[in-house]
Amino acid sequence: MKTQSKILIAISALLMATAYFLPLWKIVLEAPQYPEGLEMKIWLNGITGNIDQINGLNHYIGMQFIVVENFWEFKVLPYLYGVIVALGFFVAWRGKLSYLWAWFAILLVFAIFGFTDFYLWEYDYGHNLDPHAAIKVEGMSYQPPLIGYKQLLNFLAGSLPDIGGIMVGIGGIITVGVLFFEQKLKRNRQN
Repeated sequence: MKTQSKILIAISALLMATAYFLPLWKIVLEAPQYPEGLEMKIWLNGITGNIDQINGLNHYIGMQFIVVENFWEFKVLPYLYGVIVALGFFVAWRGKLSYLWAWFAILLVFAIFGFTDFYLWEYDYGHNLDPHAAIKVEGMSYQPPLIGYKQLLNFLAGSLPDIGGIMVGIGGIITVGVLFFEQKLKRNRQN
């Protein structure tokens, strides 16, 4: 790999490492009775925000309480993700295109797994409701969208990347750009 490609991959890994210090995702709830909105921020190792208020509201519609200790992901992800970020720095140091392809494949599998797990988490919380809940609306589920906004009764629920997720995404885009650039150089050398 060219020197500038190695530098860009190191920058990509550095951007991805910001996930240890910045929230990755946020779920926001907006309603007339909450003009300032309610927010839940998802980090690599936990959840912060208006969890108590959200749990209080969710109780009325029969949703499970959101409790960090119930998520195995927060116990495993910081270590697994650390290995992935370290591999990015290793790829930048070694500068081999085959290593870059392998890292890209790992990133892709991790992203697919992460979004699938998040979707299933949202699905479980939004569909597996207590049948004895105080508020029941026939045929209604309360799953927020994976990405974007969705009206849930009088709440507008949003699910969006937060600053850490944006940084990780930029790192991924840089990686894809370097990969295609280096692959094109390799093809040009072979011709």
